[in-house]
Amino acid sequence: MHRRTFLAAGARPLALGSLALLGLRAAQAQPGYTVSAEQLQEAVAQRFPLRYPMAGLVDVDVQTPRLSLLPDRNRLGAAFPLSAAGPALRRNHSGTLEVEFALRYEASDRSLRAHQLRLVRLDFPSLKPEVVALLNGYGPGLAEQSLREVVLHRLRPQDLTMLDGMGLQPGAITVTPRGLSIAFASKPVP
Repeated sequence: MHRRTFLAAGARPLALGSLALLGLRAAQAQPGYTVSAEQLQEAVAQRFPLRYPMAGLVDVDVQTPRLSLLPDRNRLGAAFPLSAAGPALRRNHSGTLEVEFALRYEASDRSLRAHQLRLVRLDFPSLKPEVVALLNGYGPGLAEQSLREVVLHRLRPQDLTMLDGMGLQPGAITVTPRGLSIAFASKPVP
């Protein structure tokens, strides 16, 4: 009887230690937080359409972009349908603005934001080359205004509660073929 009591008492700390070890391994093995391509597209759609007047000569309407995942560059792409009209043009012209951008995590509001924008192409097939050249001068600014620091996803407080308790925070953001993967990293020690 004493031997059973001793073995049972000795098993409790061993079982608790095993559970703690399993919990630690699960936290370390946790791949991170994922955001699907569909979630990204829904978030960016809330910001559009937009209108940009350019020097009183042309107004450019920017519609919701089609996002594309670029995992080989760890970036996202966005193709915006555009229309340009105004006193400098005789009619409405349709075009496309294509950009690429990286992502960053903003801890103050738990958001994933677009940054490091790069203009890929601005194309208006029905416009004369000199007008397209003029618009290309505005292209980087148009891309910057349309996507600069746009929130593509916001983590909920409950998404971060467990991480916070373990001394972790969102870290590296990786673009995958299905969406984004956000790794967890240790919080800096104050």
